[in-house]
Amino acid sequence: MGQNARGFQWLVRGIVGLSLLSACGASQEGEETPLGMDGQAMGDVAVELSVASQSLSAHEDAMIRVTFTNVTSQPVRLLRWYVPGTEGVKAELFEVSRDGEPVDYLGPHVKRMAPRAEDFVTLAPGEHLSGLAPLSDLYDLSATGEYTVRFSAHATGPHTGVLTLAARLDSNPLSLWIEGRAAHEPERQTQDTVTAQGLSFTGCSSTRQTQIRAAWTAAKSYASNAASYLNGISSGTARYTTWFGAYSTSNRNTARSHFTKINNALNTAALTVDCTCTDAGTYAYVYPTSPYRIYVCGAFWSASTTGTDSQAGTLVHEMSHFNVVASTNDHAYGQGNAKSLARSNPSRALNNADNHEYFAENTPSQN
Repeated sequence: MGQNARGFQWLVRGIVGLSLLSACGASQEGEETPLGMDGQAMGDVAVELSVASQSLSAHEDAMIRVTFTNVTSQPVRLLRWYVPGTEGVKAELFEVSRDGEPVDYLGPHVKRMAPRAEDFVTLAPGEHLSGLAPLSDLYDLSATGEYTVRFSAHATGPHTGVLTLAARLDSNPLSLWIEGRAAHEPERQTQDTVTAQGLSFTGCSSTRQTQIRAAWTAAKSYASNAASYLNGISSGTARYTTWFGAYSTSNRNTARSHFTKINNALNTAALTVDCTCTDAGTYAYVYPTSPYRIYVCGAFWSASTTGTDSQAGTLVHEMSHFNVVASTNDHAYGQGNAKSLARSNPSRALNNADNHEYFAENTPSQN
């Protein structure tokens, strides 16, 4: 590493897949190393952050190199979306602050399927894997100042269960002086096709446009029903507590406000659905600061129009992410994790997009 480069390392233990945890149960505090999918013990991964220069002008991209090294004698598996360079960065991989204050994440919020075998990268003993993350594209670097960066996928991702013991580790900060620069706008690959219904399409075939219209209609019905339901309750019903946890008037009002805004946006906003994403393991994603464009991906097309993890529910999920709507995040994916989040942290459940989706889909039905 050159004189101007600075990095840090720490150990990340036991990175395994959700399919493994479903079969064997998540590791408990105090356990040593979990088993891999093939029954072998998973090893340790050293993670190093580095930059070419500690001082960046407004004309220089803030690129962070992340290097993973398997430091044991056993193969280890890493989720692809936590490894910059294996795909376009579509995850909140870092904690970034300026002069001690956290800065906003501006990158995409992504609804993914549970990890599949092909969603992992395997590192042989001693093998390195390195990639670049474009910090300028992902975080608000508009103000000049002293920034600190640390890799924190283990702390922020909705699949924290797959990282087991890593979720409890911390790291040393990487310090950078960055001159403020304008945020990058997400690229649009093709011209929009505008319809008379206030719904536009990018890169969508006529067949897919028909599917999206059906999903959009069902999503509006979901959002309207959810808003009406929340207007009519004054205590913790089964449907409410399942997805949003312990009842309080304040929390109910937050949920009601969210669905009122989701419903209004689905019915009145100029929504654009972009079909150019081809990732088979992803339902959809949005840039929260760029309403109202929803990028739908491979898993969206295999989903049913309504029901659990449906096309309509996905549109509700994604609409909730926009900052002008409900500004939700992705703290947990899947019905099981969403229910657990509601029980353990109602405030966070009210900020989780999947909890909004499952409340709206209401499958199986609850009163």
